[in-house]
Amino acid sequence: MLKRVLRTKPVVAHSESGLKKCLSAFDLTLLGIGAIIGTGIFVLTGLAAAHQSGPAVVLSFIVSGTACAFAALAYAEMAATVGGCGSAYGYSYAAFGEVVAWIIGWILLMEYGMSVAAVANGWSGYFNNALTAIGLGLPEQLTKAPSLGGIVNLPALAIILALMLMLIIGVKQSAKLNAAMVFIKVLTICVFVAIASFNVHAENWHPFMPFGWFDTLPDGKTVGVLAGASLVFFAYVGFDAVSTAVEEARDPQRDVPKGIIYSLAFCTVIYIIVSGLLTGVVPYTELGVSSPVAHALQLMGYNWASALVSTGVIAGLTTVMLVLYYGLTRIIFAMSRDGLLPPFFSAVNAKTQTPIRVIIICGLITATIAGFIPLGDLAELVNIGTLAAFVLVCAGVIMLRKTQPHLHRPYKTPYSPLLPILGMLSCGALMAFLPAHTWQRFGIWLLLGVVFYFSYSLHHSKLKR
Repeated sequence: MLKRVLRTKPVVAHSESGLKKCLSAFDLTLLGIGAIIGTGIFVLTGLAAAHQSGPAVVLSFIVSGTACAFAALAYAEMAATVGGCGSAYGYSYAAFGEVVAWIIGWILLMEYGMSVAAVANGWSGYFNNALTAIGLGLPEQLTKAPSLGGIVNLPALAIILALMLMLIIGVKQSAKLNAAMVFIKVLTICVFVAIASFNVHAENWHPFMPFGWFDTLPDGKTVGVLAGASLVFFAYVGFDAVSTAVEEARDPQRDVPKGIIYSLAFCTVIYIIVSGLLTGVVPYTELGVSSPVAHALQLMGYNWASALVSTGVIAGLTTVMLVLYYGLTRIIFAMSRDGLLPPFFSAVNAKTQTPIRVIIICGLITATIAGFIPLGDLAELVNIGTLAAFVLVCAGVIMLRKTQPHLHRPYKTPYSPLLPILGMLSCGALMAFLPAHTWQRFGIWLLLGVVFYFSYSLHHSKLKR
């Protein structure tokens, strides 16, 4: 039995999946930026500053960004060497064996699926605020889940269904939409930076670390720079989605590592600049709102800029959902192709060259979740799954270097095994700073995955043949 569950998938240099190869390094970089810049910069920056880190939220972003940088280098090597559209799932299959790959794939399904639904809820709030500003706001019953006194969160449900249609049409068309949205939100960020740069009040940065590095309050809440880093880590969720596009990249071994590293580097710099300016223009205690950037501009008297930023937020969250939704469908596609999920999910439409079945099923499920279930605290649950994936990818680099030293590696993580080990330690530490209830929910999800694996996947795996 042990030999069966630890069977590894051979690394194949080139394989035909039926997916259309149409993405360039530029497309992949924009794909990463589209996934990363969204909820983190427009929402979590203010919440982390107000409740956990104070002006030292800049340090929280640096801590999280450093952990992600180690993981990104490992992802780049694995994407160039192992390939496949399954991201950390595929890399774990080659490095550790089937059962570990299944577990990490199961975790990724939770991470991507719940991320799409959670971001859709945030998108819904901004969208309805924009409608209200022009006198077309929806009734409250159509913007809240039943448990919050509403009927359905209609905008959240509708945006996911709209993105479903975009992904059905084709990945290149979706990439073009993503590029346009990325341009809009980067433009709005530039507007904020230009205005805020001339309105900084240095006294707002004092005290710089009001909550210290880490502390636990009597009510069990964690505060400090490191607790803030565990929260704002959600801001970086999505760069790994670039690695799910390997089989649709024109030159995956060259372009995917570039897309991963360039997008993460660009977004980390943007986060540090914006969070520093945001806490400099208004006191950090004023930032505990759902739209801190727009709120800060209003407090400074720039209402036109606040409206523009709100537009950028809508565009930004749209691209986050699009890329995470895309990544979810490709991971399910890869797991189905390996026999760990039913073959129904790996059929590719001959006309659009996209897996339409899995796109529709994922769209209907996540739209239902977004429309009827409030997802206020899912950021922590998403984070723990992402961090677990990062730890395994870093470990996978070390394992494959040892077990298959002569494997062709177009890109190599520098200073290995030091940087992969630092990636494992830093991501593991951020997991440790998450609250106990998050670990409990994570454990329940893992238990369900183990049951499914031993009841179905173990017996239908293509490696069994």
